[in-house]
Amino acid sequence: METPQEHLHRSVLLKETMHFLSPRPGGVYVDGTMGLGGHSQAILQRTAPDGRLIAFEWDERAIALSRIRLQEYAGRLTIIRRNFAEIAAGLQEIGVDQVDGILIDIGLSSLQLDKGGRGFSFQHDEPLDMRMDNRKEVTAASILATSTEQELADIFYYFGDEHQARPIAAHIVKARKEDEIRTSARLAALVVQSVPRRFHPKRIHMATKVFQALRIAVNTELENLSTILDEAVPLLKPGARFCVISFHSLEDRVVKRKFNKNEYLNVVTSKPVTPAADEIAENPRSRSARLRVAEKIWQ
Repeated sequence: METPQEHLHRSVLLKETMHFLSPRPGGVYVDGTMGLGGHSQAILQRTAPDGRLIAFEWDERAIALSRIRLQEYAGRLTIIRRNFAEIAAGLQEIGVDQVDGILIDIGLSSLQLDKGGRGFSFQHDEPLDMRMDNRKEVTAASILATSTEQELADIFYYFGDEHQARPIAAHIVKARKEDEIRTSARLAALVVQSVPRRFHPKRIHMATKVFQALRIAVNTELENLSTILDEAVPLLKPGARFCVISFHSLEDRVVKRKFNKNEYLNVVTSKPVTPAADEIAENPRSRSARLRVAEKIWQ
């Protein structure tokens, strides 16, 4: 049986997030992206003996593993298999009107990157799926197979900030006429081939931004983020904190803009909180994490 210990996932900005969220006994909190349960466990520990956590997650493998990890807190934990964009509907179903704090961490976990089998990373040769929720129909492979050259270029440019989006899209459309692009290894190779070596970035793999863009497109991540940034605010009690961890500038800009424009929120972090050097050394994947926090100020 698969166990949480097999996945060496480290929850990013854990100390900083708990500081700003400030979970306390008796409170009701939401972890909108439970993943492998690291942040959830920290909230449950700090809210003992009578605090409650409502955790949302749409990856069924992550839910199964987190149930094992968090089994000692089962009496205070409710897990709902929904995307974080559906927090309002999920809370309504269980009769919760308002909560004392909400956290969402919109990065990938080690479960998806290292042993996901869904093509999130080009480090392993896997089927190009990229669905967080296997109930969804659209996959990365289907987007690559059916999108026009212009549509692919737009996805790579707007969701990945990939400035070589046009030649990459053209090369993919040409290659798919010969054979469908079904695996992460083939896609990564095509991206590398499509751009002259002198234009390759020095610090990241040439395919990094394309994979990011496809993941965002498959899971409608920006739409989901925009939705929860609007819908979460009425769910917060006055004084409750809303903590959002993002991992690239596109998401961070959305969070910053939404927080600043909402008249019901007071922005707590004027600049995003980033990981300390020791956390980055221990967990290099945390280096791009950004935490923004806002507080509900009036009804």
